Amino acid sequence: METQDIGAVGRPFETLQPERVLEAAERLGLITDGRLLPLNSYENRVWQIGLEERDPVIAKFYRPARWRSEAILEEHAFTAELAAAGLSVVAPIAFAGQTLHEHAGFRYALFPRQGGHAPEPEHEDTLQRIGRALGRLHAVGQAQAFAHRVSVSIESLGTEPRDWLLNNNWVPLHLESAFRTLTDDLLVHIAGAWERAGEFRPIRLHGDCHPGNILWRDGPHFVDLDDCRTGPAVQDLWMLVSGERHDREQQWGWLLEAYSTFCEFDPRELHLVEALRTLRMIHYQAWLARRWDDPAFPLAFPWFEDDRHWENLIGQLREQLSELQESTVVWHR
Repeated sequence: METQDIGAVGRPFETLQPERVLEAAERLGLITDGRLLPLNSYENRVWQIGLEERDPVIAKFYRPARWRSEAILEEHAFTAELAAAGLSVVAPIAFAGQTLHEHAGFRYALFPRQGGHAPEPEHEDTLQRIGRALGRLHAVGQAQAFAHRVSVSIESLGTEPRDWLLNNNWVPLHLESAFRTLTDDLLVHIAGAWERAGEFRPIRLHGDCHPGNILWRDGPHFVDLDDCRTGPAVQDLWMLVSGERHDREQQWGWLLEAYSTFCEFDPRELHLVEALRTLRMIHYQAWLARRWDDPAFPLAFPWFEDDRHWENLIGQLREQLSELQESTVVWHR
């Protein structure tokens, strides 16, 4: 069963005051020292909580109504499974055997603090080490299936968010026809990419594996599996490759050679790269629009309601249409 990402309307975190955050840690038996540091997060709310005579912990308060508790617990179980297999991930801390807790109307989990910095995946050694780690992660991901997490699909990431934006009048009126026609064409080409990829094997994924969700400290450390889902392996790979076409071809070679040390990669999935990039662009617009009643979003993304943003987006989507019409990445082992 897939979980619908409906978010929460209005001001979902309005009652999550600092004292509630401290209470959430204390009710689990921790002794706080009163120090709180809000960390950069828009989908959820994340705080570093200082503790007496021990290292701080990280508290993640989940956006109300986004995931069912069963889906959150699957995220926790997958992260623990990866940690048990020797992967460097941040797994939630269990208290009396439980990782998901409730306080003041919010579901939350506590995590150990993990330091590090964003990697530079354009470097060969860095990309190969990330590739080997992702190969190991996907080997674990193949072992069983999610029951409650969403899947990577054209409908969930493309058709539905595109229709939602149009039906809720987010696209400026003078650009609506161009946006509708262009996305119609894009969805046709995305469906064609899916057909060319064939019957790929869907596996459990990190789901949002961009460099910002990897901390580097003597190697890659994966964080924030909030978007873990089922899909093609290439979903966790394509966001690590960037630059001009020649650079991307070289990076794909480094990444997949290392990845294949631990997990077989189906090269047909490379047909999906530009399709997945396009779906992410469409889905991102709907994500921002659906969260717009949350005061954190207009403050962080003030350009979103500007006509120029939508004009630029249409230009970028036209470039994506050209990319989808060109030949795909070729990987020579």
